[in-house]
Amino acid sequence: MSNISSGTGLSAAEHLRSAKRIVIKIGSALLVDDKTGKPRLNWLNALTDDVANLRARGAEVMLVSSGAIAVGRNHLGLTKQNLRLEEKQASAATGQILLAHAYQEALARHDVTVSQVLLTLGDTEERRRHLNARNTLTTLLRLGTVPIINENDTVATSEIRFGDNDRLAARVGAMVNADLLILLSDIDGLYTADPKRDEHAEFLPVVREITPEIDAMAGEALPGYSSGGMITKISAAKISVGAGCNMIIANGHKLNPLQNIIEGNRATVFEASVEPKTARKRYIAGSLKPLGTVTLDAGALKALQNGKSLLPAGVTAVDGKFQRGDAVLVKSPDGREVARGLAAYSNGDARKIIGLQSSEIEARLGYLGREELIHRDDLVLN
Repeated sequence: MSNISSGTGLSAAEHLRSAKRIVIKIGSALLVDDKTGKPRLNWLNALTDDVANLRARGAEVMLVSSGAIAVGRNHLGLTKQNLRLEEKQASAATGQILLAHAYQEALARHDVTVSQVLLTLGDTEERRRHLNARNTLTTLLRLGTVPIINENDTVATSEIRFGDNDRLAARVGAMVNADLLILLSDIDGLYTADPKRDEHAEFLPVVREITPEIDAMAGEALPGYSSGGMITKISAAKISVGAGCNMIIANGHKLNPLQNIIEGNRATVFEASVEPKTARKRYIAGSLKPLGTVTLDAGALKALQNGKSLLPAGVTAVDGKFQRGDAVLVKSPDGREVARGLAAYSNGDARKIIGLQSSEIEARLGYLGREELIHRDDLVLN
């Protein structure tokens, strides 16, 4: 196992100290008392103290929180072990309000504004919904809030649900170009076997490649309200590191779980081999089929080559049929493909604003859209 975990990579503490955009996943077993069915407020207050400290150091933080069904079912008196789908949805509808209020009160002690975002699988997979969710989350971060994110259990069905918030958290991290995902769990990291069942299980502090051998180390979730397990955490790691986002698995049961990581408590790091922006650019360049073309003038071409965004003023032609968020080819005045990017407007609206200054867009379209036709973060030069 030493080949998996040895080397000069950063520790979990170093990753957390240096991260600028962090997604933290909180499981039901940590947040909800399984005897009372209510949030553990002392634990939540300690966690939000940690969040406030991270923000004070300049980090942006998002929380992907389980627990709505667990809290809601108790409030509604649904204590039987197996709930029907509609009972889970009713529990989520009730519990989400109670959880949001608990987070709001805990973070209000630090004058931090809370926002709530509920997502379904389709919101992360369908391009335009993905773009809308990404823009909403990044705007909330820019405005200084802490988004509290959960799966939209009140409308999701058993066929389209994520089924666990480990993978939801990884999708969110990939969506917003986070550089660190932390899964707070009932275990302090990855072992070669389940340490609850095998006293000879070896702890792995760093994983640099998720091999079949690593896959084979995953076990099953323990009984209780928690739906995750090491299987879902390995799946989350694959999504996360593929998007350039490092991931940490850490034990969250003790108070101040994030500070415990910083102080060197045991945790496993799954290291990404690329930066988030690099991974996103690779995705744009190689994984999306272009549905249209925009042609530039010489000034716009020079601006792109200098690292600028593509503004409507520098576009001379728009061809093809595409929607906001779709991939398009970018061509030079002589017809050469010079870049690929994600359009901020549909082909119809893009044609209407060709040659306009950014200040003129609203008057032409009747709504205030983005200043750029393609933002530089969504643009890959050839």
